[in-house]
Amino acid sequence: MKVGIIGAGTMGAGIAQTCALAGHDVLLHDTSESSRTKGMTAIKSSLERLLKKESITEDSRAEALARITLSGDLEQSKDADVIIEAIFENVDAKREIWEVVDKLAKADALLASNTSSLSITELASFTTRPETFCGMHFFNPVPVLPLVEVVEGLKTSRETLQKAKTFVEGLGKTPIVCKDKPGFIVNRLLVPYINDAIHALSEGVASAEDIDKAMKLGASMPLGPLALADLVGLDVCLAAGESLYNEFQDSKFRIAPMLRQMVRAGQLGRKTGSGFYKYDS
Repeated sequence: MKVGIIGAGTMGAGIAQTCALAGHDVLLHDTSESSRTKGMTAIKSSLERLLKKESITEDSRAEALARITLSGDLEQSKDADVIIEAIFENVDAKREIWEVVDKLAKADALLASNTSSLSITELASFTTRPETFCGMHFFNPVPVLPLVEVVEGLKTSRETLQKAKTFVEGLGKTPIVCKDKPGFIVNRLLVPYINDAIHALSEGVASAEDIDKAMKLGASMPLGPLALADLVGLDVCLAAGESLYNEFQDSKFRIAPMLRQMVRAGQLGRKTGSGFYKYDS
């Protein structure tokens, strides 16, 4: 099976690696050459870590890399069986992508967006075949976390949902099907949790370290909410939080001002070396 992945950032690269390890031929597309290069570097580093942990063999590492082709031309995705868009969370940017893909993709191609916060029904409306469109929300780091939310848009067909579930299972992941509601399942529960922790920090309830320690030791969380926000990316947390607030118009989803300020300052967490904690570059 040939899989086209649009966007070579953290999520796109992780999805590409996962698909290649599962035996699929992968076309990793990005308009930026530097992003393509960075994405492939991340894939190579991740595969090396898996090799050192003996999670994969040298042969499987080499075969996975050989299955990935970098591309700067969407036209090359025209014969892909599955096309997964994984660019940044911006409706207008996604609209541009899907309007082009709609014209070139095979009639029976499975179309999916990796969005974590935007409406699948709206994204599907940018194509002339919304019945073949669904959400396929992977989690970071993609090679490690087993869950994929398969999101049913208003016009997504039963056949498309089944194809998506089968594809995800073939990657060694666990699919769960959910309706196209704000935040889907995970972010609807997780983003307010992170946001409340940021409110608590800004109100001086406790230090970042103690807030995280409280949730790890008192609630058995594997990672505290602020460290988790740094891992996810504060910009991603903000986008997801704004989506929840805009859709529900409920004050319980009010964004913590500290989160907005940190994003404005470019302190996005691990990927920038600074968030609620400092990280080595």
